[in-house]
Amino acid sequence: MAKELWQESASSLADLIRSGATSSREVVEAHLARIEAVNGAVNAVVEVRPDEVRAEADAADAIQKSGGTLGVLHGVPFTIKINLDVQGYSTNEGCVTLKDFMASDDSPPVELMRRAGAVALARTNMPDLGLRINTESSLYGVTHNPWKRGRTAGGSSGGEAAAIASGMSPIGLGNDIGGSLRNPAYACGIASIKPSRGRVAQGNPSSVLDMPINAQIMLVNGVLARTVGDVRLGLGAVMGAHHRDPQSIDAPLGGPAIDKRVALVPEPFGGETDADVAEGVRIAGRALEAAGYEVEEIEPPMVFESYLAWSELMMTSLAVARPLLVAILGTDAQRFLELTTIEYPPATPESMALMHESRYKVEKAWREFMTTYPLVVGPVWTQPPFEHGYDIIDVDTAMKVVELFRFIMPANLMGLPAACVPTGVANGLPTGVQVMGTLFREDLCLDAAQAIENSVGVLTPIDPRE
Repeated sequence: MAKELWQESASSLADLIRSGATSSREVVEAHLARIEAVNGAVNAVVEVRPDEVRAEADAADAIQKSGGTLGVLHGVPFTIKINLDVQGYSTNEGCVTLKDFMASDDSPPVELMRRAGAVALARTNMPDLGLRINTESSLYGVTHNPWKRGRTAGGSSGGEAAAIASGMSPIGLGNDIGGSLRNPAYACGIASIKPSRGRVAQGNPSSVLDMPINAQIMLVNGVLARTVGDVRLGLGAVMGAHHRDPQSIDAPLGGPAIDKRVALVPEPFGGETDADVAEGVRIAGRALEAAGYEVEEIEPPMVFESYLAWSELMMTSLAVARPLLVAILGTDAQRFLELTTIEYPPATPESMALMHESRYKVEKAWREFMTTYPLVVGPVWTQPPFEHGYDIIDVDTAMKVVELFRFIMPANLMGLPAACVPTGVANGLPTGVQVMGTLFREDLCLDAAQAIENSVGVLTPIDPRE
């Protein structure tokens, strides 16, 4: 039975459009119809661009028919997290207070997706300023997990992941300072890549503030899709140096061959791990062994120190920004920050120096470890996706939520690449892993993720479930 166009991968859609087997306009219409059919059940898409995307699709079709040069994603629709600038639209970051904050130009990833021929379909939901890992927005409301209504789709790119998992979009853009590309990919059963720091440019033209130190060190833009191949294709489209980001660089997506050795971490230090989550990691380990990797259950060094350094870097920057946050954030987002804030003594030159020295020690230890184990495979979250509101009941539940995403922190702290890929379904919800690698070796992470996907299969798209 032939697939519907909205069920196809981004790569397949690009091939179909390039060959003339279908048109960009037909693909766009299929996705607009899918949004109309299912978005009411998940609330992932918060802004649709029907007139603009049809015009972009028609222009893409005219180029194809005239024999013009076609980009790798020519005519393929993509979605965009609401904190990335799209010219002429609000970059409100899920906040009521920012609903009229308009963008004068495209952010670098949006610009580069369009340069690759893709057409901008819609914008997707996120929690206020991305400061929860549960997508509940004061402006747009709750995004439901397509696998189970009432469960979180993850965050902060939760709307993006839920839209892709439910077939409303084949590929999209998000960002990650504390797992925000990996958390929702895990929760919704899709793939993603958190690139190395500097691989994909940042820099919203609309931004009125300089980037704080935690974001300079740990924040990255990246790609989500249903297949690892699409994630790789999307990364190739958006990576590279850009004038808006002084830290962005041009680096090849590849490098020398390495020993295919994997450190497998089913139950990372620092808290409990659900049995189904741990088994998902071991499923990934077995898939990698079958694909020729040498897999050993061993934990990297200084894991606890990496948690502490990530937390101190985040909390110090948030403390500086607190007056602004109080003015912008909705009530629930403020409550999550209050419940999870670790009060450090006032920052001094000495304490800041010690924090960065600690970060360097962790990086040095991991870099040494990765000379033996170039890949580290472990959970994204150590628990299944939780129920909406669980993160703001009280201090105990809020800190349990912080505990469950503890193993995402090392990659942010050190700027390492990490690919996310599903490993199956347990009790009606997806399981999955992240594959961390050394700097600028996203190719190795994606190769391993592809081996896991080849064994497990692709879980989505699905119709939203109760």
